[in-house]
Amino acid sequence: MQGAGHRVAITGYGVVAPCGVGKQNFWKGLLGPGISGSHTVVIENWDPTPYFDGPKEIRRADRCEQYALAAASEALEQSGALPYENSRIGTIFGTGIGGLRTLEDQVVVRVEKGERRVSPFLVPMMMSNASGAAISMRYGFQGPAETICTACAAATHALGYAARLVAWGRCDAVVSGGAESAATITAVAGFVNMTALSTTKISKPFDATRDGFIFGEGSAVFVLERLDLAIARGAKIIGEILGAGSNADAHHITAPSPGGVGAIACMKLALEDAGLSADEIKQVNAHGTSTPLNDSAEAQAVASVFANKPPMTSIKGVTGHPLGAAGALEAAAVLLSFEHKLIPPTANTTVVDPAMTGVDVVTGSARAWQPGPTISNNFGFGGHNGSIIIAPYN
Repeated sequence: MQGAGHRVAITGYGVVAPCGVGKQNFWKGLLGPGISGSHTVVIENWDPTPYFDGPKEIRRADRCEQYALAAASEALEQSGALPYENSRIGTIFGTGIGGLRTLEDQVVVRVEKGERRVSPFLVPMMMSNASGAAISMRYGFQGPAETICTACAAATHALGYAARLVAWGRCDAVVSGGAESAATITAVAGFVNMTALSTTKISKPFDATRDGFIFGEGSAVFVLERLDLAIARGAKIIGEILGAGSNADAHHITAPSPGGVGAIACMKLALEDAGLSADEIKQVNAHGTSTPLNDSAEAQAVASVFANKPPMTSIKGVTGHPLGAAGALEAAAVLLSFEHKLIPPTANTTVVDPAMTGVDVVTGSARAWQPGPTISNNFGFGGHNGSIIIAPYN
């Protein structure tokens, strides 16, 4: 982050996703077939028991929080013990909705059994800040513990803010990321009725025949540290966060600004923050939801900013759209693409929209590449835009 002070290292990360629990299983899933046949994709046969002390503790955590704690466990295991004062370790988290499953379940309980049967744990389980709070309490992190709730841009905004806290010297380390598990019957009905979900029940970002997204879920969590401190303690440096951008379309509650002008400005802010020129970006991990308007606007924005046409991919053909967790899962995909020197394909996409002439969408199979600075984008309802630039450590 240019001029901000400290370089920001990533020393650990963990992933919980429908296509794989654990980051290497997640990677295998990203190279597998795309999703189709349903409006939702969820983690099948989820077992939270390894991450909790007994069934009582599990019952008091919404699935969104369960995913966050599971991903945090993997991330902190990889990073190793953080030898900093607890007041110097923050927890900055993102979600779009939070504990909607619990809320919907308890509404049914109230209607069918009465108010006295509503769980006393409803409020702490449904609140949007529960996941980040749970991580800070489990590990004793007493630095800034804040939750960003900016729809589908939430996790990217959280990572950008977390990186700044480290770069500015406010924190020596920050645990950050996002979690979501909100594909309830009512939420799905709402998205169907607003025509956001695919009528063909296939997620195919940037395809000529795309017609909406598939509702996903999951979590990814990252350990960010001051690079010099991480090196001093002998930590393995997985990557660096070079810069981030955030702005608003101020245009429409759900539709992107025409021509992607907000996204263009956001990506330029991230480049400026990183001190990079556009031609130094070697991959674009797109928001790429598979909706007609959003994919079109993003493609126009990427073409406008990056004349060099870096390869662009969207992982939502495999993961679905996990709303506030999207940016976290996509940041994890970027780190895995560094490790494996492959860019995962945009699953289910066979014919890129012919109007998207200015972008190079990776389709069919993974593409070999020499890892370099990568920009990851997320754009949320409310006009929220977020971009983050992640690079291999050199």
